Amino acid sequence: MNDLVEQIRETALSEGFAAMGIAPAVTSEGFHQLVDWIEAGYAGSMDYLERRLDAYRHPTGVLEGAKSIIVLAMNYDASNRGPAPSVEGSAYGKTARYTWSGVDYHDVIHPKLKRIVRLIREQIPEANARGIVDTAPLMEREVAVLAGLGWRGKNTLLLNKQLGSYFFLACVLVDIDLPIDQPHESSHCGTCSACLDACPTDAFPSAGVLDASKCISYLTIENPGLPELSLRSGIDEWAFGCDVCQEVCPWNRRPSRQQNAANGLRGHRESADDSQGHDGWLELTSLFSMTEDQFRSQFRRTPYWRTKRRGMLRNAIIVLGNQKRRDAIELLFTTLNDPDPELRAIAVWAICQMQDSESLDRLRGYRQSENDPIVLAEFPG
Repeated sequence: MNDLVEQIRETALSEGFAAMGIAPAVTSEGFHQLVDWIEAGYAGSMDYLERRLDAYRHPTGVLEGAKSIIVLAMNYDASNRGPAPSVEGSAYGKTARYTWSGVDYHDVIHPKLKRIVRLIREQIPEANARGIVDTAPLMEREVAVLAGLGWRGKNTLLLNKQLGSYFFLACVLVDIDLPIDQPHESSHCGTCSACLDACPTDAFPSAGVLDASKCISYLTIENPGLPELSLRSGIDEWAFGCDVCQEVCPWNRRPSRQQNAANGLRGHRESADDSQGHDGWLELTSLFSMTEDQFRSQFRRTPYWRTKRRGMLRNAIIVLGNQKRRDAIELLFTTLNDPDPELRAIAVWAICQMQDSESLDRLRGYRQSENDPIVLAEFPG
């Protein structure tokens, strides 16, 4: 088995993975924490987590007879974000670093896992194996700790001394016993609370616990509705995702982080559609005139597709409101004619942020013809 593990490791490195470890397929202590977390209401609208809870209990919920889990880390762009582009008539919002390659990481990583699975089956024909990338009911971060790849930070993300936290986790489950690695049994966060203190929406009730319903990444990606009024200003300029708790982490501030990132998704940038925007910034005004077909054509194979046009337009409106972009007021007024009441509602909120007396007068006229309570609740008293 040691020879097979070395072959897997060599293949993984050649495929661009930065680290690998092997863990036993067992129920982790984190499962009971997941149950408590869901019961506390921290999952927001992600009801699927509770529906799949039994599958999360043990890796056999993902692969019948699973005995070992190969855990892989692939890093992504950790370089510094430049200033927003200055283009007349355009507005830009921040995007999380994992989007900067311009491609959906699932599309990149899955074929690599298939090649590892094929290698295993070539060596052991009777073996069953399955590769996954964060879409199956497996507690990847807990498994990664068992595989020795790092520790859970106070922001709940996996931290690795060499890689920081800017990396994806992928796993290959197998129904054979492989030599397992030593688990990572220590934390290296110490008394640091930078991630907790920096969160713009105060999404950490305590160290190591995330209230997803307040997390900017959740609010701009997973959340189907409108963020609560108290959270909107905290979203600031984030149009998709958020990196704040990673940006302030000391483990992400070493020069080697940028060098390591070149081994991950960054090499796929060349094949991405550059019209999606500049590194770290997404052009927002074009979203207002896009049809569903146009959005699909431009973003189908990108991370933004998960949020769909409606979600991205909602995010764009919030960013424009936070930026107080008066040159975007007309775009916001056009949204008041959208058939979706939540888009009309958030457009009303954004217009109010401009603190422009003429625009507020125009809003009063719109209020006379609006009868949806969701929208009416956003008008100033």
